Amino acid sequence: MDEALKTNVLYFGDNLEILRNRDYFPNECIDLIYLDPPFNSKKDYNILFKENGGVESEAQIKAFTDTWHWTQTAENTYHDIVINGPLKIGKLIGALHDTIGCNDVMAYLVMMTARLIELHRVLKPTGSLYLHCDPTASHYLKLVLDQIFGANNFRNEIIWRYRRWPAKQKAFQRMHDVILCYIKARGGPHRWNQLYEELSPSSIRQWKGKLRVDVTSEEGTRHSEIGEKVSPGVPMSDVWEISQITAPYKEYLGYETQKPLALLERIIKASSNEGDTVLDPFCGCGTAVVAAQKLNRRWIGIDITHVAVALMRNRLKDSFNIDAEVIGEPVDLAGAKALAYQDRYQFQWWALSLIRARPLGEKKKGADKGIDGVIHFIDEVSGTPKRVVVQVKSGHVGVNAIRELKAVAANNAIGVLITLESPTGPMRVEAVDAGFYHSPIWNKDYSKIQIFTIEDLLKGKTVDMPPQTQTSVTFAKAPKISKKEGKQLLMD
Repeated sequence: MDEALKTNVLYFGDNLEILRNRDYFPNECIDLIYLDPPFNSKKDYNILFKENGGVESEAQIKAFTDTWHWTQTAENTYHDIVINGPLKIGKLIGALHDTIGCNDVMAYLVMMTARLIELHRVLKPTGSLYLHCDPTASHYLKLVLDQIFGANNFRNEIIWRYRRWPAKQKAFQRMHDVILCYIKARGGPHRWNQLYEELSPSSIRQWKGKLRVDVTSEEGTRHSEIGEKVSPGVPMSDVWEISQITAPYKEYLGYETQKPLALLERIIKASSNEGDTVLDPFCGCGTAVVAAQKLNRRWIGIDITHVAVALMRNRLKDSFNIDAEVIGEPVDLAGAKALAYQDRYQFQWWALSLIRARPLGEKKKGADKGIDGVIHFIDEVSGTPKRVVVQVKSGHVGVNAIRELKAVAANNAIGVLITLESPTGPMRVEAVDAGFYHSPIWNKDYSKIQIFTIEDLLKGKTVDMPPQTQTSVTFAKAPKISKKEGKQLLMD
């Protein structure tokens, strides 16, 4: 491993800026790249968090807007690629710009091209890149990849086929995604571990002391003797039948674009070895990172939203008991203030993650107006869930903030205020005046209104509340994954 490369870490921020930082990513330091970038499908993806009992909450968090517009940033990036990028890539992007025009599709291609140039730089000569896309942009992206990686380094167009409930429409049902696979250098060795599909028991039988495989095609059935030893199976094709992840699945976390672990395990086993480093620059809920950890690879994940970073961090904690380091998050009050100034929603989501509160997002209705996040817990024999409601303030605060929180928390167990500024004396008095919440199960009193500054939370202080049990977790909890399970996957 390159000594300058830090692995098993998460980065918060724009992956283009992070990838361009040579202190983070020196040349040729990554063994395998998987990316599932947002498609240009004009859709807002949301993370849905589950209430207790598995009921989907109406509250939604906008993880990212899956639409790219031709803005000044896109214009600047376009000029940078054409003027400063490799000549052949600049020519391609210039030609596409002349043909397509200054629209959303071109903005998407410009965004992806700048990042793919950096991903090519950080990939080792023995490495591979898998780009997950759909028919909206796959044909454009292949043109870009051919120029950056070289058309001769194209290996496969993998078809991930899945099933879902069909809907009537004036077209054939779309039941697949595309994964484009490229290697860094065709002339040299690259990581490749042959994978096999299991033979159907009905297709193998003993025949004159040898195994025989019946292979059926359009030309009919032919027989192939494969010797006396048991075959590992048929070399895997480029069409993969793997189910999508939906609510009934144990690994489902409520993230709309979540990919199945089986899909990422297949990619990682084929194109990396134990100890290699896997990078996912559009990490989302972190399936590639989890698969890499299971298979004893090193990993790096990047995402631009604190919601996704918090979800990944919780998932790693739940599955492997790993407290992942996050680079790019505030570590002190100055950093917190800078984040609040830059983007108050990102600040809000980050602050909530410090106490593992579930964000309620921008779509708050009725009694939930004024609540930024919640923590659920069970405190009755009946199993009825109760809530800690949380408000986050990044600006000036006064006693009215506590009065507002008291009103919001009136029908909830506990109210919490997180603030950048230190609370005033009258605020503390108003909070004390709210009294206590009494836990019937734990027979203990907890302050009804609790105030925390960002400095308090950075020093490790947390909400004083009844313990959360396995049945009252705030986030959809990822299943635990043992090292033995990961080892078994390597032998499958």
